Amino acid sequence: MDLVIARPEGLYCPPGDFYIDPWQPVERSLITHAHSDHARRGNQHYLAAAPGAGILRARLGQDINLQTLPYGEQLLHHGVKLSFHPAGHVLGSAQVRLEYGGEVWVASGDYKTEPDGTCAPFEPVRCHTFITESTFGLPIYRWQPQTQIFAEINQWWQTNAAADKTSVLLCYSFGKAQRILHGIDASLGPILVHGAVEPINRIYRESGIYLPPTIYSGEVKKHDPMMRKALVLAPPPAGASPWIWRFGDYSDGFASGWMRLRGTRRRRGVDRGFVLSDHADWPGLLWAIEQTGAERVIVTHGSIGVLVRHLRELGLDAMSFSTEYGDDEDTPVLEPESAEVLA
Repeated sequence: MDLVIARPEGLYCPPGDFYIDPWQPVERSLITHAHSDHARRGNQHYLAAAPGAGILRARLGQDINLQTLPYGEQLLHHGVKLSFHPAGHVLGSAQVRLEYGGEVWVASGDYKTEPDGTCAPFEPVRCHTFITESTFGLPIYRWQPQTQIFAEINQWWQTNAAADKTSVLLCYSFGKAQRILHGIDASLGPILVHGAVEPINRIYRESGIYLPPTIYSGEVKKHDPMMRKALVLAPPPAGASPWIWRFGDYSDGFASGWMRLRGTRRRRGVDRGFVLSDHADWPGLLWAIEQTGAERVIVTHGSIGVLVRHLRELGLDAMSFSTEYGDDEDTPVLEPESAEVLA
């Protein structure tokens, strides 16, 4: 028996009678992380890794029926041994390990393999079948070390400050913004954040993650001289909204794995692109798959066909699941400053 199959509601475990990251409301759901394409409202019961509790409640409602497990702790449900293991994607992200009838399956959720200090690092889990994402599942996607990207951001910020220009860095409000805050040189000047970012910063700090002091941008008057030396973190659509006009003379940048493609940088119309992703690149995907020891690999959302073909060439039993997961890096949030739906 396959431990996970694709159903219209989501990825389903028949012996356990539960779903993993369902995209339609179900009775029992296991949630790998709190990005909105994986964690949705309407389920009767939620089970997730303990470090993700705060962000899940903030996004889905404080009153959700949520049970949590520490990483590595096992729960027996209908004969299926369940456990969560770090995925290294964002705060609370987890892989789901299932064991039943001598078979071990692991569903990765979203993951990255480079530790960043804002969440538990990716932990390879041995299994017979591995369900992997493939958001950046093309050989062109190869990330530089994040320390190099942070150095580039620092230099851009310093150059702009010397010219009395505000540095507005567009980045996704959950995960990416906190990773940037944790990695940059906060001594270079004041750091302002958009209203979509600050509540998530608070959850990270309450979880024991160090982030430098930040100022909510709504508390700073338009054209305040301080802004000319500041770095401002905001979700992507804020860059195309009236919100950005308050900064006067500014330079804008965008931090995303999609910045690896020149055409994406042109379409975004920003001054600078910084290639920084919270997903594994091509070498990272192949390394993670190899570390599991899995003989069977099921590929979900992203560049599925290319990765499946490559894995088959390596001698693995590879196939795909059709899912409704999207690009969590474009997760919509409500911006209290403008009452517009922004990323």
